[in-house]
Amino acid sequence: MIKFTYTLICLCLLLTSCYQPERNCTDFKTGTYRFDYVVNDEKKSGTFTRDSLYSVEYYDSTVDSATVKWVNDCEFVLQDIKTKTSVQMKILSTTEDSYTFEYSLVGKSNKSRGTAIRTD
Repeated sequence: MIKFTYTLICLCLLLTSCYQPERNCTDFKTGTYRFDYVVNDEKKSGTFTRDSLYSVEYYDSTVDSATVKWVNDCEFVLQDIKTKTSVQMKILSTTEDSYTFEYSLVGKSNKSRGTAIRTD
């Protein structure tokens, strides 16, 4: 009985350790997306449109533009055109119409996560 239990535990660990989330990052290099964010405990929504060179965000009656530089298929850097502030973005997982990402200011270790949902 102990041998069977040990084998079952090892099999479960082996199967779960091999799981990799789906990452079809190239499907999300361009398009129009919606995202939700929180400011002062208030949930808000915004949209952005990204092409191969630029990303334009619309939120709180504000338009913000950034250049896009892809590091690899799943990572890119957005650099704000006005302030020159750079944000490192990494796509962690994808679904058919959305992706989950991690982001931080370039050079900073404090990372946050978000989800972008394709609207086009």
